[in-house]
Amino acid sequence: MDEIEVLELYEIHYSDLLLLSSSSASHNRKNVSLSLPEEELERLKAIRKAIIENLGPKGPGLLSIIGVPRDASLLRRNLLPLARNLALLDHERRKRVLKEHTLGSDVPLKNPDRNVSSFAMQLKYVDAMESASGKPSHGSYAHFNSEPMHLHVDKVKEFEDDEFKNLADAFRKLGYFMMELGLLLAQICDELLGGQELEQSLLESGTAKGRLIHYHSILDNHFIRETGKRKVSTKKQANSRKDQGDFIKSEQKQLQGSNLLTDGNKVVPCGNHTDLWQQWHYDYGIFTVLTAPVFLLPPCSSENMVTDQYSISCDQECPYPDGHSYLQIFDPNKNNVLMVKTSPESFIIQVGESADILSKGKLQSTLHCVCRPVKLENVSRETFVVFLQPAWGKTFSTSDYPMEHSASVGNLSNEGNGNFKHGFDNFVQDIHKIVPPLSSRLKDGMTFAEFSRETTKQYYGGSGLQSNR
Repeated sequence: MDEIEVLELYEIHYSDLLLLSSSSASHNRKNVSLSLPEEELERLKAIRKAIIENLGPKGPGLLSIIGVPRDASLLRRNLLPLARNLALLDHERRKRVLKEHTLGSDVPLKNPDRNVSSFAMQLKYVDAMESASGKPSHGSYAHFNSEPMHLHVDKVKEFEDDEFKNLADAFRKLGYFMMELGLLLAQICDELLGGQELEQSLLESGTAKGRLIHYHSILDNHFIRETGKRKVSTKKQANSRKDQGDFIKSEQKQLQGSNLLTDGNKVVPCGNHTDLWQQWHYDYGIFTVLTAPVFLLPPCSSENMVTDQYSISCDQECPYPDGHSYLQIFDPNKNNVLMVKTSPESFIIQVGESADILSKGKLQSTLHCVCRPVKLENVSRETFVVFLQPAWGKTFSTSDYPMEHSASVGNLSNEGNGNFKHGFDNFVQDIHKIVPPLSSRLKDGMTFAEFSRETTKQYYGGSGLQSNR
């Protein structure tokens, strides 16, 4: 199977997002129009059109925001590496840190063979708005290390957990900024769709879910299995660190002579669960807001890893493997798999099924997965995601909704793109097994709570590959 097509996301500058959202409010539209030159109005009009083209039925269902405030970029850069550090803590210490920072998880963290570690928190819109209104300037956020949180543990534990002292603070602040991005885009879409359905649905929900995610390297899983076999003394922990350093050194020797980042690996559609970090699925909220990922690689020099000073946080950020994010989508218009390419400092906004339903099919939800880089077993992937959804009691109506559109994967043809003629039918069949079409989960008059329960049941209820994740 040949290399897949690369999708370079449509990019909106943050300043334009602010301009467009302010002009979308009916009471501001006239004033904004009067204050801008004709050339600028035409430029903004073209951006509005491009937004709907990219989020609508003819587009991929996602876009990216660039030029975000520097503080938001700093929060992203500081927070994302903590995902791996949390994932590789021993269970008792991680449990203590998560409790201290009011974080939970929706994956079995005791499972040593898990591909993903996820750390979640509920984020409140009222807090996000208070944070935004209290800023000295729009989009400005307090620095990551400005106000360390006080941990209610003894001195030794406080010293041990020092690297996580600002975890909750950074989690919330970055989450609030990403909630703001979603609200701004909702306002723009509402103007183009008519009404205020999306914005009001988000605000009525009251909360969004933030999730800090670590996608494990093979090395991470080895470390988790080894350290999980026994509870060790301080001396044994030092030996374990030395063994881990020796393992890394051995792995690196095996990879010597090849360029890890530019070895010409082919990028192919990921169809089975063995080559995926996250299986194919649709998000069922309104918008999913994601940071561009960070990829981590063990240091080239392993000398410091065989000493008692070895730390799981010594990994270094590396360029995107093959220049890609390793987020893949299926484009039903092209009947093709696309690898998403985005700027490293950007924020991605993706359409969920609730937006698809509420917009009567004028917005297109995105079928997507996260795949592993081929042959780069020591690379891990870190990201932060905020899921924006309607209130649990929000009622969905299927009137005026194109039900043929809701067939989702069922609409995929068996002809395939020319690049994927060989093996493409098997790929589509695999997707059929694990992705229940929207038409099988959506019923007229359903609440969002009922829809989410039915969706979860069909994805994870014991049938298909999803239940094996």
